[in-house]
Amino acid sequence: MTTTAPSDVRPDPPHSSADHSLAEFGYRQELHRSLGRYASFAAGFSFISVLTTVFQFFAFGYAFGGPVFFWTWPAVLLGQLLVAACFAELAARYPISGAIYQWSSRLSNPGFGWFAGWIMVIGQIVVVAAAALALQLVLPAIWSGFQLIGTDTAVTSADGAANAAVLGVILLALTTLVNILDNRVMSVINRVGVTAEIIGAVLIIVLLLTHSERSPGITFHTGVAAQSGLFGALMVGSFAAAYVMIGFDSAGEMSEETHHPRRTAPRTILVALGAAGLLATLIVLGGLLAAPSLTDGHLSVDGLSYVLTSSLGDGVGRVLLADVVVAIAVATLAIQTAACRMLFSMARDGRLPFSARLAKVNPRTGMPSAPALVVGVLAAVLLLLNFASPDAFLAIGTTCIVMLYLAYAMVTGPLLVRRLRGEFAVEGTDETGAKLFSLGRWGVPVNALALLYGLFMTVNLAWPRAAVYDPAGGHWYFQWFTVLFLLLTVGAGVGYRTWAQRGHAASEGL
Repeated sequence: MTTTAPSDVRPDPPHSSADHSLAEFGYRQELHRSLGRYASFAAGFSFISVLTTVFQFFAFGYAFGGPVFFWTWPAVLLGQLLVAACFAELAARYPISGAIYQWSSRLSNPGFGWFAGWIMVIGQIVVVAAAALALQLVLPAIWSGFQLIGTDTAVTSADGAANAAVLGVILLALTTLVNILDNRVMSVINRVGVTAEIIGAVLIIVLLLTHSERSPGITFHTGVAAQSGLFGALMVGSFAAAYVMIGFDSAGEMSEETHHPRRTAPRTILVALGAAGLLATLIVLGGLLAAPSLTDGHLSVDGLSYVLTSSLGDGVGRVLLADVVVAIAVATLAIQTAACRMLFSMARDGRLPFSARLAKVNPRTGMPSAPALVVGVLAAVLLLLNFASPDAFLAIGTTCIVMLYLAYAMVTGPLLVRRLRGEFAVEGTDETGAKLFSLGRWGVPVNALALLYGLFMTVNLAWPRAAVYDPAGGHWYFQWFTVLFLLLTVGAGVGYRTWAQRGHAASEGL
């Protein structure tokens, strides 16, 4: 396969309204280009997956922030919209799979871009594992028979953590199979799942707001959770919103499979994040208003599942929870797909171990099968940490957010440098002849704020707070899990690149 590495591609490739190929970037069209606008939107929305992530982290956010943690949601949405606006520009300019890797490589240099892609793909694999774990928060609440191990369904218990791992592995086996079959099958499942999720989210919002027990003014109360300090409580409470609003770049990740990607991807990136962020914020508000009690401890342990079944009744509550199960399955599928495209893109440039195998696309299905197996197996291995300790649930969840936030900053940082040097200007037209998406004169301030926000949240999320990561004490490795995992990821990357460069130098010397 003949390809051109990112370092060899012109930084400002020309393009025309009729351009539907990858030839200008030095690649052949191998993935099947079959996704329309809604499918592109679904790719970003299903990665974010409002119902999956809000249900997964609501209890955690409330436990540390109390009702006032609601305000972290619009704050995080605003910060991520700044990042998404920068990504929308890049999606119009570089409509290539492996978005973060490709963008960072072209904005900085091949080495820096490689690490951005490496951190991103490892982070995506961790996100796959974290999403699959969310089944434990919903399935046992629908039917006790889904509790296959023990009797305690709480993810913070040994039984709940182990059962979460079992359910997660089963889900990963199914999503891996779909990611091998055909991208049209994947697209149909994504679109149907996202439609069901949006309908379910709207119904949940309406039902919760019509069953309110208190006024919105409760969102200004800290409760007993935040008595140790409002700022610290909000910083930890923001983990929930930060975990929800990631993955919007997936619309760009699927560019090589999307019709008119220069026009479609920038818009679907912004629309997917905006729609998901708005729905998530309203669900959190509805949950706080409709909860039977804010002080009986249920919200801090059982979260929104408790609110639905107790406020809306078992029948309606379980039907809505079934919709959440669909959302979790589709989210896991979408995240795994995004990770597969990242592996494929890096392998196509010969930048990974076993690149030839990872870059191989099945001509019949249009899918790179090997990356799907790699992501599925590695995510399943991470789930086994849950058997070691229930604290692994939070460690896995927070680690994946930090990895993605850092990878995002490795794009917005070089982009800002290019802007300040006057080397970045979005020119040209999309496939319809319209001008490419551009921030224009707002580019520098939006980009600068996006970078500052991303770096601040990366440090906030990774900070080794014992009360958060090791509440029971005695597990220093969980307290430092995120930092250690990041260092291990970077160290493994350095080791591989050193080995690869030596091998390349040795082969040239022969």
